[in-house]
Amino acid sequence: MFRPLSLFIGTRYTRAKRRNHFVSFISLTSMIGLALGVVVMIVVLSVMNGFDHEMRTRVLGMVPHATIVGDQPISDWQSLAARVKQNPKVEAVAPFTQMQGLLTNDGNVQKVLLNAIDPAQERNVSIIDQFMQQGQLDSLTPGSFGIIIGDKAAKKLGVVVGDKLTFVAPEVTVTPAGMFPRMKRFTVQGIFHVGAGEIDGYLGITNLQDLARLQRWKPDQVQGLRLKFDDLFEAPRTAWEIAQQLGESQYYARDWTRTHGNLYQAIRMEKAMIGLLLLLIVAVAAFNIISTLVMVVNDKKGDIAILRTLGATPGTIMAIFMVQGTVIGVVGTAIGALVGMFAALNVSAAISALEGLIGHKFLNADVYFIDYLPSQLQAQDVLMVCGAALVLSFLATLYPAWRAARTQPAQALRYE
Repeated sequence: MFRPLSLFIGTRYTRAKRRNHFVSFISLTSMIGLALGVVVMIVVLSVMNGFDHEMRTRVLGMVPHATIVGDQPISDWQSLAARVKQNPKVEAVAPFTQMQGLLTNDGNVQKVLLNAIDPAQERNVSIIDQFMQQGQLDSLTPGSFGIIIGDKAAKKLGVVVGDKLTFVAPEVTVTPAGMFPRMKRFTVQGIFHVGAGEIDGYLGITNLQDLARLQRWKPDQVQGLRLKFDDLFEAPRTAWEIAQQLGESQYYARDWTRTHGNLYQAIRMEKAMIGLLLLLIVAVAAFNIISTLVMVVNDKKGDIAILRTLGATPGTIMAIFMVQGTVIGVVGTAIGALVGMFAALNVSAAISALEGLIGHKFLNADVYFIDYLPSQLQAQDVLMVCGAALVLSFLATLYPAWRAARTQPAQALRYE
């Protein structure tokens, strides 16, 4: 595209004459501005990727992709699970029963969603095993009335493994002496930490048969089935189809989009909008090259005139200044990409260290669905940012280069 002469002169013109240090300063600031824009865009997109990844792997790894629930307690859940597994998109199935209530200990109260599971089947549909700090799922044996809670709930209730908790069900028992709430003592047999405030604070896990006894069901009865799909985005449509096949009047389906779909879509939309806004910042930095090249053209009018008198064509002159702007863009983008990748790979550790230093948590689990700043660097984002910066830098060279090509030798040399 560019001839050797254009490349040589354009590269030398990246620096202005020694007497005009201001032009050199403007070239440097344009390069730095472009680099900073690239750095910010790579880091922010990596953080948004981190939120997206944590949402999909942690939060959606703990909550069901979909559930099939009956209008009555399900007795033979094994045969129902076998029918559900006939769908090729279903990866695993596990039984569950849920009950809301309160956990109390020594005057401390914490609301809880008690999720009863079969430990042997739960590992197929949940990633809870990966986040156990103390204890294990296998300790939830029938009749033990054990419970596993999140570290946030354990801290609020002031309990550790082995302590007793009282579960208060949202029902009352009528006796001759009056109405009394239904309560049951549970033993803390494990503590987990997912990093999501909603899960660590409000989820309790117990055994299926224990919760069935508390609800006065038969030991083998469950509320429904939890489904895990190969592709979680297939959950809404496929779960509805499965419920239709099982019998619309008996079973109904619920999927993750009803509980966490709005949050996930908000993250995806925010990533797109933030990416667009940051691209405008890169565009502003890239178009600073216009002012830089315009000043360089004014500084080099005498040189341009001499080249024209020696036979250089307007196309050659234009190519010289396009090379100069492209050099600024390439160097600025390269520096920004290197610094941005380094920052994206270390931003989580840096923020964690800063939180420890100042003693303040930037992401509160009571407000956000995770309590730390995640970051995931993706090659396609780096390539997209660098490509956009290079294209914008190249476009910014066109007008100053065209203006340089229109320089008339006689007028330029008149004042030399």
